[in-house]
Amino acid sequence: MPPAIEIRDLEKSYGDVHALAGVNLDVPEGSFFGLLGPNGAGKTTFINILVGLVRKSGGSARVFGHDVEDDYREARDRIGLAPQEFNVDRFFPIREVLATKAGYHGVPRDVARERADEVLKRVGIYDKRDTRFDWLSGGMKRRFMLARALITEPDLLILDEPTAGVDVQLRHDLWETIVDLNDHGTTILLTTHYIEEAERLCDEVAILDSGRIVDVASPDELMDRGTDRIAVSLRDPPSSVPDLSALDGQYEAAELTEAGLAVTAQQGGLVAPDLVRALDRAGHEIVDLEITRTSLEEVFVEMTRQDDREEMEVSN
Repeated sequence: MPPAIEIRDLEKSYGDVHALAGVNLDVPEGSFFGLLGPNGAGKTTFINILVGLVRKSGGSARVFGHDVEDDYREARDRIGLAPQEFNVDRFFPIREVLATKAGYHGVPRDVARERADEVLKRVGIYDKRDTRFDWLSGGMKRRFMLARALITEPDLLILDEPTAGVDVQLRHDLWETIVDLNDHGTTILLTTHYIEEAERLCDEVAILDSGRIVDVASPDELMDRGTDRIAVSLRDPPSSVPDLSALDGQYEAAELTEAGLAVTAQQGGLVAPDLVRALDRAGHEIVDLEITRTSLEEVFVEMTRQDDREEMEVSN
């Protein structure tokens, strides 16, 4: 069984600008996959190549085994795209827009109208079915973009910043809808600037920066590479940092705080038991211990900054 998305040495250049510079990536079928990167990283170019809006300069891109250029129709019919931009026919009621969209993919007219009603109900705007797009609120427009992506019953759903500019309640409603789709077998490719969104929803994320894949891992695996903070409250805070040699280099830094001690370490949950034992042997009574885990956002920022620093070193 081929992966939902199979990318090999994918390149796209605009003159001297390399939007994608040799990207290799597999997105497993049925996964909830995140594509993260700063502005200008190449995310939109990547998506536009998948859906046939941009022709690649080199390499290959396949969707469920179909080449996105040589087998364009087969590949495109497997994809539903909810773009960040509102590129919608504004002169017809939204149900008609959906039915027309389905017709472009060979869905018979009567079936298309039934599907339009189904997806509008699914995203919660069925009561607006006879309303033009421009007359919808901002949140309803986001719901409609998802409905339009679902009208062809895609196997791969691409969501480009699906919750940009929406309120917290709508964001959670959209999360619930797309998680349910994924639970029923739809492969999801999500791009987002809300790192919490990727941390909460995705099985794996790929970090794309300057047209290259920096890393691919689960959110938990990426967060394990960051540093956690272990804050220990002591009954009698010491005047100097206690001897932590028993930790045998498991921590990066230790400093006194008003309440006691703060230790910085990778995988703080694994270090904490040894820290407790070391402090207990030294005669310190622990009142409280709290581990603040590094966030995916912090790891993301550090990884993309590191990539920028490496590029500067090469250019110098």
